[in-house]
Amino acid sequence: LQLVESGGDSVKTGGSLTLSCTISGATLDDYDIAWFRQAPGRKREGIACITKAGDRTNYAGSVKDRFAISRNDIYNIVYLEMSSLKPEDTSTYYCAHDYEGLCSLSPAEYDVWGQGTQVTVSS
Repeated sequence: LQLVESGGDSVKTGGSLTLSCTISGATLDDYDIAWFRQAPGRKREGIACITKAGDRTNYAGSVKDRFAISRNDIYNIVYLEMSSLKPEDTSTYYCAHDYEGLCSLSPAEYDVWGQGTQVTVSS
């Protein structure tokens, strides 16, 4: 199982961006997938998860109503649509596989990670 993030960019405050997490080596609909982010000097923060059935999502309060996670099981991609971006959203964003099957936002429950993609939001 491998995960590769893409779509990171530099945007202005209030802008939008969509990140992609492409899964290979396995069938996406067998897994819950989550997005995390980590800024320099800060802990890795779970921000959104989607279940393997796509019937439940879980969001951190810091991004709820601004970010949306979705999945395309045909192309094995999980998306993170981000809107109303703020400078504090600046971070490296990672997707990860949930081996616990709980779709929580705790990094401890994730065992396979992508390499990350950088998002920078400037004022």
